[in-house]
Amino acid sequence: MSTAEPKNAQTVRYRIVVAEDAYLVREGIRQVLAQEDEVEVVEFCSDLSSLLQAVDRHEPDVVVTDIRMPPSNTDEGIRAAASLRASRPEMGVVVISQYVSPHYAIKLFEDGSARRAYLLKEHIGHRNHLMGAIREVASGGSVVDPAVVEVLVESRTRAKNSPLAHLTPREREVLAGVAEGKSNAAIAKSLFLTKRAVEKNINSIFAKLDLADDTDVSRRVVASLMFLAETGVPVQSVSS
Repeated sequence: MSTAEPKNAQTVRYRIVVAEDAYLVREGIRQVLAQEDEVEVVEFCSDLSSLLQAVDRHEPDVVVTDIRMPPSNTDEGIRAAASLRASRPEMGVVVISQYVSPHYAIKLFEDGSARRAYLLKEHIGHRNHLMGAIREVASGGSVVDPAVVEVLVESRTRAKNSPLAHLTPREREVLAGVAEGKSNAAIAKSLFLTKRAVEKNINSIFAKLDLADDTDVSRRVVASLMFLAETGVPVQSVSS
């Protein structure tokens, strides 16, 4: 964690906290923003805890944060954005990612797109991309990297064409239980169904997914993997 040098207060319009644990990326952002008179980076952070503490200390206009940081290196940036949406709805958040992830993008915007941006790291070295996103979220708008939009469209198209699109809401609930590794009895209990009703739903799922000729165990595994691949839910054990 380090604190940046303040700029001339008469030219600064946006006070920024940057959260990025990778040194080279952090320095790249530092160099890009150092060229902008309208920006003052009040602190650089390297993990979720220090980011939230920096926000409390400085009350910045915009947070620029990596998605994956310590302590878990999973979705800290998305969680920070959600937390700030609740506690500081007027604060802009620019989330940066090394990879295009429809799942993370959807999570970022699921409670509204205002004051949120999703950029790929390969583009933040361009001053216009990063500064454009900062200005936009600070003024209440939103920005999505074109590459992310492309993948989201492709993902939605695949979902519409997926065999899972033919499942009823109840069948999707049952399949979600299968993907969690639950037995038929456990699924029945969680959904307040009879075991026979669960078995009927599972047989219908297998037929719609064209898995009618395999053994029951392998059909459960394949159906679960199809569900997990489409929904982006973390893979768990699958039992019969």
